[in-house]
Amino acid sequence: MPVRPALAAALGSVALLCAAVAPATASSSESVTVDPAGRLASDGTVTLSGTYTCSGAMGPVFISSSVSQESSSYRHGIGGTRAVCDGSEHHWENTGRVTSEKLKHGAAHVEATIMELRPEGGLPLPFFHATAQQDITLVKG
Repeated sequence: MPVRPALAAALGSVALLCAAVAPATASSSESVTVDPAGRLASDGTVTLSGTYTCSGAMGPVFISSSVSQESSSYRHGIGGTRAVCDGSEHHWENTGRVTSEKLKHGAAHVEATIMELRPEGGLPLPFFHATAQQDITLVKG
């Protein structure tokens, strides 16, 4: 199985687990941003990007992103990038191909999250460092 779909599946599973676990929150000095434009190629490949800052990680950390149009109840997961939580600002970029409902160029809504799989009692539990939602424009890419 390719790495990106496996990572997306793992992050999705962890998100479901979060419903049963009280969410942990991080310091206000941690943040994630979304650039105002994303790229949409003719083959359905979407590229989203932004910046992030995080610190104090004890497990692997990822920047996940999703995009929606028109119906905000249906979101397309767009990749997952490994993050470095050293307190400095870093750039992130996620790329993924939309296989179901086709996205169009124009207005879209993106959510990006910095999520750590923190080892707790032998299980990697989600710890959310930061999240952001942003209206963007999908441009030809």
